[in-house]
Amino acid sequence: MGRLFGTDGIRGVANAHPMTAEMAMNVGRAIAYLCRREGHTPRVLIGKDTRLSGYMLESALVSGICSMGADALLVGPMTTPGVAFLTVSMRADAGIVISASHNPYQDNGIKIFSRDGFKLPDVREEEIERVMTSPDLSTLNSDPDNIGKAYRIDDARGRYIVFMKRTFPEVFSLEGMKIVLDCANGATYKVAPEVFFELGAKVIPLFHEPDGKNINLGCGSQHPEALALEVVKNGAQAGFAFDGDGDRVIVVDENGDVLSGDHILAVCALAMKNQGRLRNDLVVTTVMANLGLKFALREMGVDMATTKVGDRYVLEEMLARGAVIGGEQSGHVIFLDHHTSGDGIISALQVLSAMKYENKPLSALSKIMKVFPQRLINIDVKSKPDLESIPEIVKIIREVEKILGEKGRVLVRYSGTQQMCRVMVEGPTEAETDRYAGMIARVVTEKLA
Repeated sequence: MGRLFGTDGIRGVANAHPMTAEMAMNVGRAIAYLCRREGHTPRVLIGKDTRLSGYMLESALVSGICSMGADALLVGPMTTPGVAFLTVSMRADAGIVISASHNPYQDNGIKIFSRDGFKLPDVREEEIERVMTSPDLSTLNSDPDNIGKAYRIDDARGRYIVFMKRTFPEVFSLEGMKIVLDCANGATYKVAPEVFFELGAKVIPLFHEPDGKNINLGCGSQHPEALALEVVKNGAQAGFAFDGDGDRVIVVDENGDVLSGDHILAVCALAMKNQGRLRNDLVVTTVMANLGLKFALREMGVDMATTKVGDRYVLEEMLARGAVIGGEQSGHVIFLDHHTSGDGIISALQVLSAMKYENKPLSALSKIMKVFPQRLINIDVKSKPDLESIPEIVKIIREVEKILGEKGRVLVRYSGTQQMCRVMVEGPTEAETDRYAGMIARVVTEKLA
């Protein structure tokens, strides 16, 4: 059996390996057992998005946790960053999120937070897997007198709303602003409209009626088209599209133009620098960041550090280098002076804060970054040999890089979760970008497909 944990927890099709009730029960057992070693009755907090399979996995996790003598704290539908916050707020020993983020409803996943609100490092995930697969697991259950209990935390949403509102400066208000929110029929469907309404905005909610099967369906951060239309139709100042578990956001300006996570980083970094809040004049992002972000930050006098793809790697670099803002093009943005995790609602509030501070519409603020045309081609491959070991691939990459020079870049890498090679090219024009990406993709296909 391969490793259960990927780059963002365990994920797969619900009711098929590895996302089965049996697996979830053993995850609960392993987490509770490891927490129990500290000599007290552990408490494990559980939240979920709106997928149909969330009920099944939640019940299985509770069974496993209670069988090991730990208590389960159930907060119901809750965003991933909401679980991170509540884990710390309620002094739980661990937090668990049942979600597959932006994936369709048929998928589900399990993410785990430590008591300090950070995602678990690889070494802790490996420890959980060792306990789960141990032949002695069935002998570790608590005796009948010490079986754990499950508690429903009824005020969880209110706690989280208060926390998020405090990240928006008290000197500003959203009164007089129209905001459109695409809640992806996911975990933000209640909390997001309430946060913006309580801060004074007129809120126009979209896709906020989950039925267990419509999460991310033609909506959310992966599909902001409907949001863009509604922003223009309603004369709104901005629109925000969250993903299923609320840890990412894509922004739409008042003209209906869609802005990526790179725009969020640029707009907020400038506002933070102007306020003296951009610690170490540093922004952390991944290798997928648009080249335009690099040039925009350079113009501001801000350094950019890059990591491999994954918000956990961004966070690690932020902590190591003392940065307070970092994120991904996909809309995962971390404001470390506010939260330990990327939070789509908090990111939206920081964008609105920048608009208020600079006293400019979002379309004007976003002009700080010129987006380089980008072409991404995904190629299914039979195997994943070291790309540097294939002379033909190395040669075509070097040729394109030489042609582009400072006017573009090339990134060819394997997917971390799929049998796939990703070819990404940025260039000065759409035509050139498409042509060079196609040239590289043809060689990769010839050698690996």
